[in-house]
Formats: sequence, C-alpha cells, structure tokens
Amino acid sequence: MMNHVEKDISTLEDIKLLVDSFYGRVRQDNQLKDIFNERIQDRWPQHLEKMYRFWQTVLLEEHTYYGSPFVPHAKLPVQLEHFERWIELFGETVDELFKGEKATRAKWQGERMAEMFHSKIEYYKNNTATPIL
Repeated sequence: MMNHVEKDISTLEDIKLLVDSFYGRVRQDNQLKDIFNERIQDRWPQHLEKMYRFWQTVLLEEHTYYGSPFVPHAKLPVQLEHFERWIELFGETVDELFKGEKATRAKWQGERMAEMFHSKIEYYKNNTATPIL
C-alpha cells in the first residue's frame, strides 16, 4: 500500500477521483489501453462523464445514470484475461484511494459487472442473437 487511507467514497468528487485515476491507469496499461483507446478514441471526456454518473448512481444512490451499461461493450474484442486485468486495476485503484463500506461495494460491483460482461460477450460471440437493449 502506498499510503494509509481512512476515507470512504462519499461525494461526486470522490467518484471523479476514482474514475479518473482508474481510467488513467487503463490508458497506460499494456493489456487494456489499445482496446479502450480504439473504441473510445477522442470521446474520453464523454466516457468519463458517463462513468461518473454510473458510479454516482451505484454508490451514492444519486440517480444520474440512465441507460444500459452492457450494450456498448457487446462487441469488444476481449477475453477473460482482459476482465481479470480490469478487476485487478480497479481494485488497486479503490484500495489506494479509499477505505470503507462504499469502497468495498465499489470493488464488489466492479467484479460483478466484469463477470456479467464477460459471460454476455462470450454468449454473443457464440450465438447469432442481437444484444437486448
């Protein structure tokens, strides 16, 4: 651990710090950066804004996110190892910045989403069905 953190996630500023720190790592990560940068290209500000709203809704129960998180990810060229790396980076980022009930929930939620996205992506790779919106 880099530093001893005692603060939980409690404000939109905390969410922004978490999201910006995490995606900063993703954009430098050898395993993940190309996948994200090729898909998002110059739309990073919009993507980050969407992530702020998603996590604000999930963790702070301030309902600012509307939409279906899976659909934009349905056709990504990703495998299990990409999701494992995403979970690893996300957990490290949360642990370095925050500690508490919401921080624990963020990690749990991130793992659940990664598992769900991975299983759905695999399903659609092997079936002709169109992702349900």
